[in-house]
Amino acid sequence: MSLTKTERRQRIKFRIRKIVSGTPAQPRLSVFRSNKEIYAQVIDDVNGVTLVSASSREKGVEKGTNVETANAVGKLVAERAIAAGVNVISFDRGGYLYHGRVKSLAEGAREAGLKF
Repeated sequence: MSLTKTERRQRIKFRIRKIVSGTPAQPRLSVFRSNKEIYAQVIDDVNGVTLVSASSREKGVEKGTNVETANAVGKLVAERAIAAGVNVISFDRGGYLYHGRVKSLAEGAREAGLKF
C-alpha cells in the first residue's frame, strides 16, 4: 500500500499537529504552499482564531523567485504579528520539508523580529 503525495503530507501534518499547538501567549505560524503561491497564518488554537495572515497574492508583496517571495511573505506576516502584540510563535511547517520556500519564509519571519 503506497500513499499518494497528499496523503503522505497529511499524515506528517497530523503528526506535527499532535505536538505543535498555538496558545494566546505563543500562537502557531502555519504555512501552506501551493505550486504558485505561499500563505502564512498566525493562529491561536485555544480560541480557534486566526490573528494575522499574509500571502504572496497580496499587492504589497514583491515578486521575484519563489524563495525571495516566500521571504517577503515571512517578513510581512512577522510585521503584522508584532503589530498585533505577538513576539513568540511556534512554527508549523504543515507537513512540508523545512527547505526551500518554507525555510525562506521562516527566516524572513525571524529577520523581521519573531522568535521561535
